[in-house]
Amino acid sequence: MSIGITDEHVELGASLRKWAAGARGIDAARAAEGEAGATFEDHWRAATEMGVASIALDESLGGGGGSALDAAVALEACAHALVPGALLSTTAAGLVLAGAGEAGAAGVRSVVDGEAVGIVLDGYVWDAPSATRFLAPAGDQWALVARDDLRCTPAVGLDLTRRFGRLDAEVAEGTGTVLPGVDTDAVCRAVTTFAAAEAAGVARWCLETAVEYAKTREQFGQKIGAFQAIKHLCAEMLETAEAVTAAAWDVAAAVDDEPEQWAFAADVASVTCFDGAVEVAKSCIQVLGGIGFTFEHEAHFYYRRAMSLRALIGDTSRAAERLAARAAHGVRRAVAVDLEGRDEAIRPDVRAEAERIAGLPESERRAALVDTGLLTPHWPAPYGRNADAVEQVVIDQELAQAGVTRPDLVIGAWALPTIIDHGNDEQRERFVRPTLLGELEWCQLFSEPGAGSDLASLRTKAVRVEGGWRLTGQKVWNSVAQRADWGICLARTNPDVPQHKGISYFLVDMKNSPGLDVRPLREMTGEELFNEVFLDDVFVPDECMVGEEGDGWRLARTTLANERVAMATIRLSTSTERAVELAGELELSGTQLAEVGRSVALSTVCTLLGLRTTLRSLAGQGPGAESSVAKLLGVRNRQEGSELVVTLQGPRVVDWDPTARREDAFGFDVWEMLNTRCLSIAGGTTQVLRNVVGERILGLPR
Repeated sequence: MSIGITDEHVELGASLRKWAAGARGIDAARAAEGEAGATFEDHWRAATEMGVASIALDESLGGGGGSALDAAVALEACAHALVPGALLSTTAAGLVLAGAGEAGAAGVRSVVDGEAVGIVLDGYVWDAPSATRFLAPAGDQWALVARDDLRCTPAVGLDLTRRFGRLDAEVAEGTGTVLPGVDTDAVCRAVTTFAAAEAAGVARWCLETAVEYAKTREQFGQKIGAFQAIKHLCAEMLETAEAVTAAAWDVAAAVDDEPEQWAFAADVASVTCFDGAVEVAKSCIQVLGGIGFTFEHEAHFYYRRAMSLRALIGDTSRAAERLAARAAHGVRRAVAVDLEGRDEAIRPDVRAEAERIAGLPESERRAALVDTGLLTPHWPAPYGRNADAVEQVVIDQELAQAGVTRPDLVIGAWALPTIIDHGNDEQRERFVRPTLLGELEWCQLFSEPGAGSDLASLRTKAVRVEGGWRLTGQKVWNSVAQRADWGICLARTNPDVPQHKGISYFLVDMKNSPGLDVRPLREMTGEELFNEVFLDDVFVPDECMVGEEGDGWRLARTTLANERVAMATIRLSTSTERAVELAGELELSGTQLAEVGRSVALSTVCTLLGLRTTLRSLAGQGPGAESSVAKLLGVRNRQEGSELVVTLQGPRVVDWDPTARREDAFGFDVWEMLNTRCLSIAGGTTQVLRNVVGERILGLPR
């Protein structure tokens, strides 16, 4: 998915991508190879006519009157086809000049009139041959200076679609028009904002190119995309590209927020987007193989652009250190959802219900949540409210504001939708409301020793007897089975049909079923959460089969048509928050601070992916790739974050008392590190999920 989420942004991006592809910018770059003074005038003129660089500037001055996010969508689209020339510097300079008031008005007008405006940073001059004015440091201030006031030497650099130059002499103080309030940080934030958009465009092209090649290129008698190594590489490219896109989207959206929020978002983008674009570009060349290493192929142009963007932004470790410091001082990315007035009709009633529930004794709140449908609002009545995306967001907001926490149904959240959708009235009456009230607890009896993620290969058999079925087999990795009241169980009722058929869906009484043996498994934490469950001729009556015989595979994949839409939180993951806390308590090295900052960036990106999913739902769109990517990145964040927390505390780990476990902060830190190792295994291993992502989202062959 690209940066744009709204229909207007999707349309803008698609239109500009079509134009940019027809502009054949790489052909122009090839033609200008070796020309230090190349200006790419034709492409600049065409981009000016499209209003790309001035899209976010004030209409009163002839600009597009749009937002920085509009400009980011445009730059992403142009970078997707590597439109050459001064787009990045001019757009970034325009944003800085627009914020400089009357002093920057002349510069803004020059951008609107189609002049290229360069930027001078760290002794390098952006777009030295083509720009007529430059945003440059002059002594302790920043100024808008004319080309004649700069002494620089243009050069052909790594990025063949742009030109830069080396500053031969510093700009004298008092030269040009001084811009009050403009400092290096402001310029760097503007540059980062739009460079991140370009990084997203580069990453998107590289991903699409690699995937398309993997779908068509044949080796050893099959498409290379069918090889797991290629499939995983492409899935990892998607993860990175989505992270880059989310961070680029957010930093552009943050321009109109408080300066502290924009600075935080810019640091997240610095840490995420530029390393990410480089990695995706390298992976693209790897998937392409030998053809990707040729000068004739376009891939190296994108690698060059990605490397140049990263060089322009500077060492991402410094941004990571800043991010850790900001987080340690309590700054978090405050995400918000604009419901555009669609909440006005429903919010008063929801607020009143939330406040009423908040006023009840704690022991009565759960029942009130169930009775009002607020516990599972996305479920159909009478168990929920058939709430659409807008109402779900409002409910989340109002319950949070009232201080009401909804209890977690755990496995019940998987069992009940199947019973609601496919069970009969008696089953719904018997199981749904009691589970919602917390009277029944569930476990899942799906995985088997020989069929973990491959559920279609399960061997537990169910034999027809009078009044029901006899189940025999072994299940494993069954969370809370030792205390569950009921279990959802898949068993094979017909061994003579293909694997995905002949499986039925049963409800097993975990408390009162002779022949059922639950054996806890001690995990690496030293605790017992998982279990082995042995079924030895366990009788399950007919009324405890859900749906029809042989329909279990379909039922096991059930989700309610109206999916849960969740509000993103401003909190970081548990381990990242703990790492930030330690950053404020311990004397950490710069390298350690940078690691904390990278954890903050990844945790923030996971939140942003969730927010983008919510916004797509609010816009009536189907889910994008974010929801699948969010699980993979979320697992990585929790595992790496918990390991970082323990690492930051040095050799204390060798003296950890395992009998204390979670009794103190350090004990919890170690427990969390050990416990999170299950996250890349439970619910489908990371490797299996990447296969699924490769096939179902990217369309790679099986």
